[in-house]
Amino acid sequence: MLDSIIFIKKRIMDFTFDVFAKTRGFFKAYLEELSLAQLNAIPNGFNNNIIWNIGHSIVTEQILVYKLSGLEPNVSETLIEKYKKGTKPDGKATQADVDELKALAFSTIEHTKADFGSQVFSTFNEYTLSTTGNTLTNVTQAIQFALVHEGMHAGYILALLRALKV
Repeated sequence: MLDSIIFIKKRIMDFTFDVFAKTRGFFKAYLEELSLAQLNAIPNGFNNNIIWNIGHSIVTEQILVYKLSGLEPNVSETLIEKYKKGTKPDGKATQADVDELKALAFSTIEHTKADFGSQVFSTFNEYTLSTTGNTLTNVTQAIQFALVHEGMHAGYILALLRALKV
């Protein structure tokens, strides 16, 4: 019975990381295909832009998974301060910012997947989500919610693309 539970949990997490990879693939494509002006544009009626949504998604996964586990995230504190919850874009992202996010799009998820598989996450500080009121009590929940969060921001990016007529 325990082997069956472990097998099911592994299949669920493999699926979760597969979806993360696909979402990050969309993010990377936007970073490669859109101009810096398009990535930085904040259309009327919006309070953020495409590059902020991508950076925010990457940083949030690292905060939820690594920081709440008491571990060092795989992104800089400068990046966290720029894209964490409660921040807003300044509309001045550079090509260097784009290149950094392109590199982090896959490397962060690959690192998280490897660390999860190696059972690096031994502790977790519970965190109540401001959006839903749910409380994350372990790293598996943090990873799963990070994917939900990323999906919401992928939707915001699609709305931004429509508003920009891209």
